[in-house]
Amino acid sequence: MKVSVLLPAAGSGQRIGRGPKAFIEVGGKTLLQWALEGFAWADEIVVALPFGHHLDVPGLKAVLGGQTRQQSVFNMVQAATGEIVLVHDVARPFVVREAVERLLCEVRRSGAATLAVPVPDTLVQEQQRQYGAVIPREHYRLVQTPQGFRRELLWKAHLEAQAEGLEFTDDAQLVRSLGHPVALVEGDRRMFKVTYPEDLILAEGLARTWKS
Repeated sequence: MKVSVLLPAAGSGQRIGRGPKAFIEVGGKTLLQWALEGFAWADEIVVALPFGHHLDVPGLKAVLGGQTRQQSVFNMVQAATGEIVLVHDVARPFVVREAVERLLCEVRRSGAATLAVPVPDTLVQEQQRQYGAVIPREHYRLVQTPQGFRRELLWKAHLEAQAEGLEFTDDAQLVRSLGHPVALVEGDRRMFKVTYPEDLILAEGLARTWKS
């Protein structure tokens, strides 16, 4: 099956405060460049870019990003031609191929899956800024990307969400809203998300190891 990788790269990166996050550099390359290299094997790559940004990359399909991540993914799914689509956060620059292959295997089997990793720390409920009830972490997972779907399934989920005016933080929630199960596949902690300024320090360190 043809695989299309969708990269939403239109986010403002407000929490880091250095402009559009996709164009922040780590290890001498932008986060977007890291993602493009990590998925160079894909049959098709579609990128959603902020207004006024352009990329001169042969074979790359670029669309205009929306006001939200969901709108950007909608635009990319519309443009994608693969039977399977992988939606990946550009803010996760280090793509572990073995984890992606596990994901693809499950998507081909069940139609929808996401990478996820166990919660490593004690998980508590905050109660007025105090240490509250301990939540058993064994049944919780941290969701990663890419998330993978049969294209027609994800397209249907986006159309229904748009018609009902619903917004979700990721595409797995969109698909679950249809009543379709989304499998959890073992992820990789190296595929962490650059969200806060201190994450850039960790990413710089990993970038040096990744190059070698």
